[in-house]
Amino acid sequence: MIDSFVRAAALIGLPRSIGEIYGCLYCSPEPLDFDQIEARLGISRGSVSGGLKTLRQLGAVKMHYVSGSRKDHYLPELSMERLVRGFIKDQFTPHLESSAERLAAIEDQVAAIGDPSERQHASARLQTLQTWQRRVRKLLPVALTVLGGLPSLSRKEPPADII
Repeated sequence: MIDSFVRAAALIGLPRSIGEIYGCLYCSPEPLDFDQIEARLGISRGSVSGGLKTLRQLGAVKMHYVSGSRKDHYLPELSMERLVRGFIKDQFTPHLESSAERLAAIEDQVAAIGDPSERQHASARLQTLQTWQRRVRKLLPVALTVLGGLPSLSRKEPPADII
């Protein structure tokens, strides 16, 4: 099962360790602390630390208080909508916004091309990229709306007293 999360992480450009950590938490019947994750996966402390930090930033894991323990424990986020929203917000949207700036800079460079046929070709390609960007901007809200109706990743949500 963990391999499924490793493959999903690779698909969206995240390191293997992030998929392993999320998968480990997803498969665990109880919240895990840092040392338990490290021991179960056999990966370095640095990979666990960086992976947990990234997963927390994405909203893919949440901290959980365990009575009597001074360690932080972690639970996976099971809502597909929250996972995708976190990924879009933290990973995808900044790239989309910076691409608008890059396209504006490219537009200036295209205008400066001396050869009319090269300028025409570059301008046509730039227009295609601008169209793609506009379509993605329109598609994101629709995709997020659709995700709002999806079930969680698990067949059964954890009991409320675990959260």
